[in-house]
Amino acid sequence: MSYQHVLLVTDLLSDADTVALKTKRILAGSPEARLSVLHIVEDDMVRFGYELVPASSLSGDVDSEKWQEARAKLAQFLARNELEAMNSEVTAAISNSKGIIDYCREKDVDLLIIGRHERHGIAAWLVGATADSILPNAPCDSLVVKLDRPVSE
Repeated sequence: MSYQHVLLVTDLLSDADTVALKTKRILAGSPEARLSVLHIVEDDMVRFGYELVPASSLSGDVDSEKWQEARAKLAQFLARNELEAMNSEVTAAISNSKGIIDYCREKDVDLLIIGRHERHGIAAWLVGATADSILPNAPCDSLVVKLDRPVSE
């Protein structure tokens, strides 16, 4: 099967390059595939009627230092890994999993690539893994790259 639109989701932590390497291997086998790269910034949530929405979507505050830093880190990640993305995006969402699932649906992604950190004990219960919450709802094929323990920024 040849993929047309591959989405690499990254947390931009120090082990994200491992996921980028797997992505490059997939793209080498699907030269016609387009690559999109997505990083979701943690954002404050605001109650808007009965819904929660990212505060930045109401205030338009996507040029703050936090957002500029995220965009710069994403550009460095792409350059360091020699990835040519058709689209690279930093966005906010109610949750990482919802933002990723929505993006896959809206942009007709047919392969999602994401890293998964091993967590054990109470950390697994409290934090969980974004990949675990995405897989049951993913509208496309998924590649989960197993990573070691969570790393710092």
